[in-house]
Amino acid sequence: MTRKKLLNVLQYIFFLGLGVFLLWLSARNLSPENKQQLVSSLKGASYLLVILPMLILLLAHYTRALRWKILIQPLGYSPSSINTFFATMLGYFFNMMVPRLGEVMKCTMLARYEKIPADKLIGTMVTERIVDALCLLVVFAITIITQFDIISGYASAKLSVILYDTEGNLKLFKIALILLVLGTLVLLFAWILKRNASSPAVKKISSVLKGIWAGITSIAHLKNKWLFIAQSVLIWVLYILSVKAGFYTMQEVKHLDIGACFSIISLGSVAMIATPGGIGAYQYFIQELLPLYGIAKGPALGFGWILWLAQTGIAVFGGLICLILLPLVNRNKHEISRADKK
Repeated sequence: MTRKKLLNVLQYIFFLGLGVFLLWLSARNLSPENKQQLVSSLKGASYLLVILPMLILLLAHYTRALRWKILIQPLGYSPSSINTFFATMLGYFFNMMVPRLGEVMKCTMLARYEKIPADKLIGTMVTERIVDALCLLVVFAITIITQFDIISGYASAKLSVILYDTEGNLKLFKIALILLVLGTLVLLFAWILKRNASSPAVKKISSVLKGIWAGITSIAHLKNKWLFIAQSVLIWVLYILSVKAGFYTMQEVKHLDIGACFSIISLGSVAMIATPGGIGAYQYFIQELLPLYGIAKGPALGFGWILWLAQTGIAVFGGLICLILLPLVNRNKHEISRADKK
């Protein structure tokens, strides 16, 4: 095993271990009363209604596939919608197993069935990730603005533990030390970059930053840029609606409004990045978040599990179905063209 593969394996084990630890921590944070509430809320949940957020997520994934087609077309290729959708779903499926493997498999599968060079497709992934990151920043901003009264109290309590001692006195030395360390790190990083401007590592960082900028500016040159922007907005609107639909699965959270959806999407997106498939982190973050909206920790954890299972279920089962259908549909290109026109 090469050093790079070993590091990837160790990294995966570490973040999977983090997810398992957060699952344990979520259970440990429950009092006997919370545990009873958890069992009661899960028993009373309407599991048939979980189909609704799953269908909304499926529509979001299909919209993502159509958006990907717009990015591919300037390369001189026009893949079928059905193949692009299947490849997109397989990306989610493989990402559940190994982070970032999904992007590679997504491009590999579409390249195989549409005769498009895989390296060109990987370039479109950069633009996709940048746009998603910008959309997530917008969601964060909306969450902060609309949920400020709820979130600020929680954030203040957490900051107080760091910045104040038990007697309520400001920890000036600790604050100064934190600022000094951060300032030193920034200056050290800038000095290293300047001193090693010709090194391979710095060149790689520079190349990545140029790639990000190229990805952002490439949107302006798309033939259907307004459709691309509309689809990007629609994807995140559907994510919000999937959470809103998820509220109807449990009586305890049924009353929550769209503002809570923004908070869940914001923290949930971070959780999905933190651990493989968001396992552990997603449940823990939702358990910490929903008490701010008056939901007990037991039902909050239960709802975290329901939402996570809806997202994971559509990725796993949808991915498996697409894995089976992809070679079958491509037996006859006439069938693909006919399905694409529908």
